[in-house]
Amino acid sequence: MNTQSVLTTQATPEAAAQAQPRCASPWLAPAILLAAGALACLMLPDQLGLLTRIFVTALLVLSLDLVVGIAGLATLGHAAMFGVGAYAAGIFALKVMPEPLLGLAVGVVAGAALALASGAFLLRYQGFTFLMLTVAVAQIVLSLAQKARGWTGADDGLSGFGIDPLFGRFAFDLEGRVAAWYALAVLVLVLHLLSRLVNSPFGLAVRGIHENRARMAALGTPIYVRLLTMYTIAGAVAGAAGALSAQTNAVVGLDSLSFGLSAEILVMLILGGAGRLYGAVIGTVVFTLLHHTAASINPYHWLFVVGFLLMGVVLVPPARLLGFVRRRMGALQ
Repeated sequence: MNTQSVLTTQATPEAAAQAQPRCASPWLAPAILLAAGALACLMLPDQLGLLTRIFVTALLVLSLDLVVGIAGLATLGHAAMFGVGAYAAGIFALKVMPEPLLGLAVGVVAGAALALASGAFLLRYQGFTFLMLTVAVAQIVLSLAQKARGWTGADDGLSGFGIDPLFGRFAFDLEGRVAAWYALAVLVLVLHLLSRLVNSPFGLAVRGIHENRARMAALGTPIYVRLLTMYTIAGAVAGAAGALSAQTNAVVGLDSLSFGLSAEILVMLILGGAGRLYGAVIGTVVFTLLHHTAASINPYHWLFVVGFLLMGVVLVPPARLLGFVRRRMGALQ
């Protein structure tokens, strides 16, 4: 009996269940998101700015889920890829041409390049060392952005650039209609592609590395290459989110590279449940709406509400709550 068959027979039913794809169809979650997002855009025309922010942030949290939930890599520097993508798209629009889709591609390439360059070094480490090094990389990028005032505007931010009409027909209006639909379309497309990715053999291999790195190494899986590829893809998605943010807001600030943003999107991911792509979207919606509502009611103490919610998530994780609901529904059938 070879090593692979021995390891396979040692797998428990729980591990086998965890190794199964988390989404029955790569079209299901994107279709639900498209319907819900389109309905929100049509029914809340006075909240299009908020909806655009939700769509862009959800895209960023999706990219974080690839790193934390799928690959099992704890990071607090994920905003670096977002900020680099935002600055790259803004500088491209200001210095080269304001074409939105090309600017989006530039943001994707910039985020992927930073993830590839930094990941080639970071992924040689694990655990707390990896976590702290991600913070260090983000702080280095933030420091470089502060120094490059001529390109980034430093504390004043990068502004003064416009964006051409989408497909040459749909101009970005003051009401934010085009921006909201544009962000929603990109989010739905990326969610579909990522759903296919994480349920592919490559995605399942990365999940396996998360579940049991030693076992996957014994099976001959190239751990470093798989993780670096996933980290680069996550950087590309984060860069796309940054480019969308720059194009829809027409300004890029240093806060797009901040530690606070990295921590905030991690909270959103925890709220929705890491490891399930739709959880990233749910967590973003819950946190953003809670923030918006609580801050409008009491702008000085709204963080208390978020703190209590986080305590509840820690005590009763979303995965456990979802399992309880499924068991109850099964008992009622």
